[in-house]
Amino acid sequence: VQLQASGGGLVQAGGSLILSCAASGRTFSGYSMGWFRQAPGKEREFVAAVSRNGGGTGYADSVKGRFTISRDNAKNTVYLHMNSLKPEDTAVYYCAAGRYYSGILDDNGIDYWGKGTLVTVSS
Repeated sequence: VQLQASGGGLVQAGGSLILSCAASGRTFSGYSMGWFRQAPGKEREFVAAVSRNGGGTGYADSVKGRFTISRDNAKNTVYLHMNSLKPEDTAVYYCAAGRYYSGILDDNGIDYWGKGTLVTVSS
């Protein structure tokens, strides 16, 4: 699976962005999908995950209630709707694919990574 993330940019605190990740190659619907991020000088961290059919979602505590992950299997695309953005959300965001939803949640079962897209939130 090849993953291409897009949609990053510069936004003011309190603003919104929508990230997209387009997949190609193997059957998209056969993979759970997730978003991770890495801020400067920090380790990569889990942000959100969605199960293969979109019925299950999970979020890091830091983004619950502000971010929403969704997927469109007909378009081979996963989205991350980000609202009420904070400066601490500034990071490079990566999409990822894994065979198992639990493997996305615990960052222990990622089969494919996409290139990141930079999100910068100004105060």
